[in-house]
Amino acid sequence: MSQTHDEPMDAAHSMTCMEIWGGSRATDRTVTLPGLHAWVYSCPYQQADSGGDVYYVSSCATGRITRLLLADVSGHGSEVAASAEGLRLLMRRFVNHIQQIRFVASMNAEFSNLATAGRFATAVVATFLAPTRQLTFSNAGHPTPLIYTARDRKWRLLERHQEALGQSHGPDDLPLGVFEDGTYAELELTLGVGDLVLFYTDAFIESRNERGEFLSPKQFLEIVSETDADHPETLSEQICKRVRALYNGNLTDDDVTLLLFRATGEGTRIPLKNRLLAPFRLLKGLVGAALNGGKGLPLPEFSLANLGGGVFEPLTRLAKRKR
Repeated sequence: MSQTHDEPMDAAHSMTCMEIWGGSRATDRTVTLPGLHAWVYSCPYQQADSGGDVYYVSSCATGRITRLLLADVSGHGSEVAASAEGLRLLMRRFVNHIQQIRFVASMNAEFSNLATAGRFATAVVATFLAPTRQLTFSNAGHPTPLIYTARDRKWRLLERHQEALGQSHGPDDLPLGVFEDGTYAELELTLGVGDLVLFYTDAFIESRNERGEFLSPKQFLEIVSETDADHPETLSEQICKRVRALYNGNLTDDDVTLLLFRATGEGTRIPLKNRLLAPFRLLKGLVGAALNGGKGLPLPEFSLANLGGGVFEPLTRLAKRKR
């Protein structure tokens, strides 16, 4: 059965295969995965045990697929706890999928079923493939993430182009649960070694500048650009300190969460041991889910890119070297 965590943590945590880590409680934690280091900081409103911000990180049966999720769920207390559990089960169900489009659609369906109760969520989701450093990103009405490219040492907004949606038949990139047939774009890019991606919740753009005006995403970008990106382990502290200093009361009226991750260049070669043990980890997860009423069955994605990855990714790397 997949390992899960939903508790305050303030040290380093090394993810294991078939693990889902996260929740909605306070945390300040470094998380290491194949090809990635991540830093998660979350402080619920008024120091509550848990808040409306939900964060999860998952690692597949071989460790080559990482998924990262940050959601801002409407409501409080037990209502949010139920939504967090639903998202955790979806993370487990899709833990072995490279393609994330079905995962985002399933999240939207989950909240559409709760629409009559006035429940919705904004969310940002990313899937990282360690051997190629490919990142796939989707945004459901969430504040625009930021990306730092180590090559030019600059931060910018991580925005998708309009053509990324293709032929859309409904509203695009809306919060989860607002429109049952909503369409969610996917942006694909390759992270360079040392590149950083920052997810954050709306507490930052609902903060105020020196004139008492709400920060725009571009103004928040300027604040982040003034931090020291060479020390990502302190970046959350740097950002919060700068935003709080702008205006009295900033970051005190809402849940506050930052999810930062950096491509390390490691994990390009998945150990043979991980590949050999993957079927057994998968079987254990299936049995555990079946004993739990069949919720969150972690079936693999039956695609050539996923099941044949062990063969084709090494060939792809070899072809790139010959260019």
